[in-house]
Amino acid sequence: MPVFTLLGLAAATQACLCLYAASPNQRLWAAPWPRRPARIACAALLLLAWLALVQDMHRLTAAFVLGTTLMLALAVLPYAGALTHARRTR
Repeated sequence: MPVFTLLGLAAATQACLCLYAASPNQRLWAAPWPRRPARIACAALLLLAWLALVQDMHRLTAAFVLGTTLMLALAVLPYAGALTHARRTR
């Protein structure tokens, strides 16, 4: 797989992690991250992810891949947080 595609996917996943970590209902950490810095980091990582994906594919394809990655990561993170929280409270 091309390097820029991997970098784009990693940046998109990290952007979702920043967005989830700033939520007051997150369960991965004991306290949520500060909202403004996490949202700024999320926006910067999303832009970086799209720019990295555009290096290896067409703009529309890059947008589709980015959206699909966001949907996957934002669907998995709450379950990962619930699993982590359940293991921590045992």
